[in-house]
Amino acid sequence: MTIEQQGEQSIRDDPIHLCNKPTTRVRNLATTDRGNHMGQSAGVQEGGHGWSVGGAASDGAEVGGCGRSNKTSTGVASIGRRRPCPWTPEKSTRNNDPTRRIAAATSDSHTYRAERGELLENLAAHASGENPEHPVTSHNQQIAHLPKPPPTPHAAAAATPNPNQTLLPPRHTMASAYDREDGLAPPQPHGGGPADAYDPNYVPDSVKTFVVHLYRHIRDKNVFEINQMYEGGFQRLSDRLFRDSPWPSAEAVAPYCDGDHVFLLLYRELWYRHAYARLSPLTASHRSESWSNYCDLFSVVLHGVVNMQLPNQWLWDMVDEFVYQFQSFCQYRAKLKNKTEDELQQLKQFDKAWNVYGVLNYLQALVEKSDIAQILEREKEGLEQFTATDGYDYEGGSNVLKVLGYYSMIGLLRIHCLLGDYHTGLKCLAPINLNQQGVYTIVIGSHISTIYHYGFANLMMRRYVDATKEFNKILLYILKYKQYHQKSPQYDQILKKNEQMYALLAICLSLCPQNKLIDENVSTQLKEKYNDKMTKMQRFDDEAYAAYDELFSYACPKFITPSPPVLDQPLTNYNQDAYRLQLKLFLYEVKQQQLLSGIRSYLKLYSAITIAKLAQYMEMDEATLRSILLTYKHKMHAVDSNGKIVSSADFDFYINEDVIHVVESKSNKPQGDYFLRQILKFEETIAELEKVQFD
Repeated sequence: MTIEQQGEQSIRDDPIHLCNKPTTRVRNLATTDRGNHMGQSAGVQEGGHGWSVGGAASDGAEVGGCGRSNKTSTGVASIGRRRPCPWTPEKSTRNNDPTRRIAAATSDSHTYRAERGELLENLAAHASGENPEHPVTSHNQQIAHLPKPPPTPHAAAAATPNPNQTLLPPRHTMASAYDREDGLAPPQPHGGGPADAYDPNYVPDSVKTFVVHLYRHIRDKNVFEINQMYEGGFQRLSDRLFRDSPWPSAEAVAPYCDGDHVFLLLYRELWYRHAYARLSPLTASHRSESWSNYCDLFSVVLHGVVNMQLPNQWLWDMVDEFVYQFQSFCQYRAKLKNKTEDELQQLKQFDKAWNVYGVLNYLQALVEKSDIAQILEREKEGLEQFTATDGYDYEGGSNVLKVLGYYSMIGLLRIHCLLGDYHTGLKCLAPINLNQQGVYTIVIGSHISTIYHYGFANLMMRRYVDATKEFNKILLYILKYKQYHQKSPQYDQILKKNEQMYALLAICLSLCPQNKLIDENVSTQLKEKYNDKMTKMQRFDDEAYAAYDELFSYACPKFITPSPPVLDQPLTNYNQDAYRLQLKLFLYEVKQQQLLSGIRSYLKLYSAITIAKLAQYMEMDEATLRSILLTYKHKMHAVDSNGKIVSSADFDFYINEDVIHVVESKSNKPQGDYFLRQILKFEETIAELEKVQFD
C-alpha cells in the first residue's frame, strides 16, 4: 500500500470523518451525550436541527431533542416523566445514519477535497524526505488541522440569528452559566445607576441566558435546577445588575421564552417582588399592576391546566409575597396626610386593587380547588403521600395547585391575624397538624411564619400553653439550625422573627408561668434577653404595664385596616388605628390579670389557707378576694380548638368552707434528658482538659 493510500485510509478510519460505517467510538460519544448532556467540542449531537461538527450544536441539536437530564444532583432528582419535548422537530431524524449526513456535507465541497489532496501530497512528500520542514508525528495530529467542511444550507440557516426564535443554550451548559459577566456590552444603568436612566427594553446577556435556562428547566420540570436558579442566580443577578433598578420588562424578555404566557406571569411576579424589595416608594399604579398579575397567575392555576413543577420555596414565596403586598398596600393607602394630588387621584383610580374580599377569595379558592384538606385527611388514613413526597408529584403531574393550596391556608391564618380575627385564622390552619413534620417545615420561612402567627393567635385567645409549646419548639429549632441559613436572603427576617417570638414567649410566661414546658437552652436565651422585663411584669404596677406595652408593640404583627379611605373628608393618617385597637384590648386583658400574679405567689406557699388570712395578706376585703379568685379561674381556662374548656394554670385550687385548698400539678418533664445532657457536657469538658499540656 502506497503512502497516499495509507493517508486516505487513515482519514477514512478517523471517527469524525467516517462516511459509511459507524464505529464504537462514535456510538459511545452519542451515548455519553445522551446520558449526561456533556456535549463534546467536536462531538456529533443528534435529534435536533441537523449536526454540528467542531462546535456547539444548533438549537435543540441533542439526543432526544430537549430531553430532561436523568442525573441526580445533591440527592434531588429531576421530577416528572419523560415526555415529547416542545422543541423537537415534527420530522425526527433520530434514526438516520449520522455519517451519511456528514458525508453529504463534505462530499459536495470541492475546496475541502482540494485541501485534503494537498495534505495527502504533503504526507507523501514527507515520507520521501522532500518536505522536512513540516514534521509529522501521527496522522491524527494532521487531521486535527484539516479545514472544517463548509456548512450545509441547513446549518447556515441555523447560524443566522432569528429574532423570533428562542435562543437555547447547549444542554451541557450548567445553571451557573447565567451568572457570568456580560462581556463587552456597553455600560447601562442596570449596574446600580440612577433609576431615571432605567431602560426597560435593554436585556443584558446574562439575563437572556437566565431567562432561557429558567424557561427550559420549567418546561422540563427540572425542579433542582429551577431551585438553583431561583434561590441563587436571581439573587446574584439582582445584586450585581439591578441593585437600584428594576429588571427588564416582561415584553423585553418575551422573545427568549417563546412569549409563553404562564412563564411571563411568573417572570412578572419576580419583577414586582424585586421592585417591592429594592425600589421605594412604589406608586399605586405599580401596586395595582402587581395585583392584576397575581389575579391572572392565580386564575391560570385555578381554571387552566398547569403542567409544571415548581420548588416549594418559590410557591411559598409566592403566597407570602401576595399577603405582604396586600398588607403593604393597606398601609400605603392609610397614610393620606402627605399624599400629593396625583397620588390621591391614583388611589381613586385603582380603588378596586387589593380588595380584602378579593385577596381572601383567591386564597380560599386555591384551598378548595386543590382539595388539600381532603388530601391531608386521606393521608392520615394512609391513602395519600403528600407529606412523604414533600408535595411533589413523581408521576409526571403538577405540584403547583396542591402546594399553593397548602400554603394558602397559612396565608389565610396570617391575613386573619392582621385583621384581628384570630379564631377564624386558627380554623383555617386546622387541617395542618403542627405536632408532626409537614410540608410547612420544608421551607424555613414557611415554618417560622406558621408558628409565629399560630402562637400569636393563641396568645390573644388566652391559650397560653399551646402558644408556649409552639414557641419553644420553633425557637429551639432556630437556635440549632440558624447558622445554616446565614447566606440566605431571608436570614435577617429569620433573626427578626426569632427576637419577636422570644418577646411573645416572655409575655406568655409572665401571664401564665409554664417553665416546665421550656427547654433549658431556650430558657437560658430568654433570661439573657428579657429577664429584667419579666421580673417587672410579675408585679402589678405601672412599670409592669409599660413592659407589656413595649414587648407587645415590638413583637406583634403590623395590623391593617382593610377598608378604603374616604377621600372626601379631611385627610388624616389611620394606618395605626388597627394596631392601637389591638394594643388597647391586650393591655385591658393584662390589667385584669395583674392582681393574679400576687395571688399566685401566695398560693404557692400554702397547701391550704383561709380566705380571711389571704385577704389580710393581700390587704383587701374578703368579697374582693373572692372576685379575684373567680377571675383567676376564668382567665386560666380557655376553649381549645375542639371546643373543650382546658386549664392553662400551673396549679389549681378549690374552696371548701372558706378554706382555699391548693392542688399543684405534677411535673411531667422527663429528668433523664437533663442528666444525659449534663453527662455529655461533663465528658466534653474532660476531653478538652486531657488535651491541655501542663508545663
